[in-house]
Amino acid sequence: MKITTIGLDIAKSVFHFVAVNQAGKLVKKKMLRRKDVIHFAAKIEPCLIVMEACGSANYWARSFKNSGTK
Repeated sequence: MKITTIGLDIAKSVFHFVAVNQAGKLVKKKMLRRKDVIHFAAKIEPCLIVMEACGSANYWARSFKNSGTK
């Protein structure tokens, strides 16, 4: 199943990762530690990453962009 959208709930230490396909069906769900988020996302083919608007959202957006994810 091809992942088209990732939803990321960013928190202090544990992040919740949810991936869906084009039909909106859940493909993958995972809890990640802060240090593992970029490494995990870099393994996934390019897709849209959505997250809440908060103080650290710009930091994470830049980190994903620099790692090659969209």
